[in-house]
Amino acid sequence: MQKLIFIVDDNDANLTLAASSLDTEFRVLTMPSAKKMFEVIEKKLPDLILLDVEMPEMDGFEALAKLKENPQWNAIPVLFITGYNDKNLKSDAIKAGALDVFNKPIISTALLECVKKYLP
Repeated sequence: MQKLIFIVDDNDANLTLAASSLDTEFRVLTMPSAKKMFEVIEKKLPDLILLDVEMPEMDGFEALAKLKENPQWNAIPVLFITGYNDKNLKSDAIKAGALDVFNKPIISTALLECVKKYLP
């Protein structure tokens, strides 16, 4: 059975591009917000979450902290995706519990290779 990936981003174009980059090798569910992710995760556990850093309502760091607080979800690997360029972002993300940071714009082959590195 294919592994399930949640893609959480408030930008529809990014959701579409990321999903089309991964859906040949993985099952993919897209969500426009962290709030929606927490509704879905109650019913389905993903094998990996691609989580945008900058979103309204709840940003990626807040969502990651909430995931880490829950024993059912704290082992789910999280990769941040962002267009934000800050030299400290990657180290802050890893300290918070993310595996890595993938920078936008999304390049399909690069995203697929990054995900396969963490979901062999």
